[in-house]
Amino acid sequence: MAEFIKINPADNVAVAIRDVDAGGSFDVDGTTFVTLTKVPAGHKVALKNLAAGEDVVKYGFPIGHALVEVEKGGLVDHTVLKTNLEGLLEYSYRPSLTEIAPAEEMAFFKGYRRADGRAGIRNEIWIIPTVGCVNGVVKSLRQRFEKELEAYPGVEKVIDFPHNYGCSQLGDDHENTRRILADMVHHPNAAGVLVVALGCENNQLSSFRELVGEVDESRVKFMESQKIQGDEVEYGLGLLREIAEAAKDDRREDVPVSELKVGLKCGGSDGFSGITANPLLGRFSDWIVSQGGTTVLTEVPEMFGAETILMSRCKDEKTFDKTVHLINDFKAYFMKNDQPVYENPSPGNKAGGISTLEEKSLGCTQKSGNSIVRDVLLYGDRLQVKGLNLLSAPGNDLVASTALAAAGCQIVLFTTGRGTPFGTFVPTAKISTNSTLAANKPLWIDFNAGAIIDGTSSEEVDKDFIDFVLDVASGMHTNNEKPGYSEIAIFKSGVTL
Repeated sequence: MAEFIKINPADNVAVAIRDVDAGGSFDVDGTTFVTLTKVPAGHKVALKNLAAGEDVVKYGFPIGHALVEVEKGGLVDHTVLKTNLEGLLEYSYRPSLTEIAPAEEMAFFKGYRRADGRAGIRNEIWIIPTVGCVNGVVKSLRQRFEKELEAYPGVEKVIDFPHNYGCSQLGDDHENTRRILADMVHHPNAAGVLVVALGCENNQLSSFRELVGEVDESRVKFMESQKIQGDEVEYGLGLLREIAEAAKDDRREDVPVSELKVGLKCGGSDGFSGITANPLLGRFSDWIVSQGGTTVLTEVPEMFGAETILMSRCKDEKTFDKTVHLINDFKAYFMKNDQPVYENPSPGNKAGGISTLEEKSLGCTQKSGNSIVRDVLLYGDRLQVKGLNLLSAPGNDLVASTALAAAGCQIVLFTTGRGTPFGTFVPTAKISTNSTLAANKPLWIDFNAGAIIDGTSSEEVDKDFIDFVLDVASGMHTNNEKPGYSEIAIFKSGVTL
């Protein structure tokens, strides 16, 4: 088995498949070199002498420039490589569109049809606080109602979603909180929702209900704790019983994959992310699109350096303009706060072999496959158009995953080379980039894309992955769901009163 892989013919670096000692002689696509130092798995080695200032090329694109001269066979990591990224840029629309052919055979999963025609993959009751002051109330409601669930066989679980917001916020922060919580109320994975307010918070229940709009009143209930005489928990339990009564007979049925909406996310990336797990998600994304379904790519700061690839795939100039704003508005946010746009990768990324933000971004964007970008969403927007969408959200794992779920994704697919146990308020499946991680953290990792490096064909892994996702959509629990790791995090950028 090869020790190194050259990803693109234009690359002047290769990636170590496993730890390689110094002094070994290797041939990669006709280039022979001797490793001058130990090269850890996932890290890069120079395929030629690199001059100081010369671009380092991986995935066929520059990922930065060499700070010093690097000899052929030398290690190329964050200590010798610097980003080429700058601030705001001007872009031109140069479309290069690939139409994904419709699938010849329609695929299905077992989901829940809602009254409005949408489909969910879970049938849970959610307890959502309008403000952090009632987090204790929603926790008590969840703990007590869990003991009654056996009486309502159609309800799979009851979950509470504490958060710190809903009061002492201004401007965009206040609206972000309201929009994300309103999105949750409408999410199809919820069989029903109890919204719990305090009464004196900025996020007033009356205005929040107006934002939420029309709901099925048998399945969505609201309570304002300060207006309840006596025990608000007992009152809330009564509302939960009414919701559960409406949902107790819900059953799964065949739903076409065209109704599936999938969030694409990565975190704790390593040098294998752009070789195994992210390309796997890209191929899966194209498959979902061929079925008439929807995928969503986010983490805008991890598009920096690869944004022109996405821009060239925008369906029209209007979508291109929205993508330009997506990128430059996020860069302006960094600059407004006196932060460099390239303050990434993280220490874990660097330890795994990622040296610059461009390198991370070029691997990250592979999750989107080759599909045409059909729409661009602002933070808190809900999906309107099927196919591949882009969503404005930061790279932070929990904030971005929450935004994907709030947009309407019934599941988030999360690739990782380092591992993480968290989950947002929809199933959050972890796909490992390497087999070592999958073996070391079986209680975190749901699917091992590292099998591709180990010799399993991409076609076989793709098929297994499609089956895995459809099983999750049909009710199989992900590893974040089994212990009850379900959380939300809301984007905050301003002051707190």
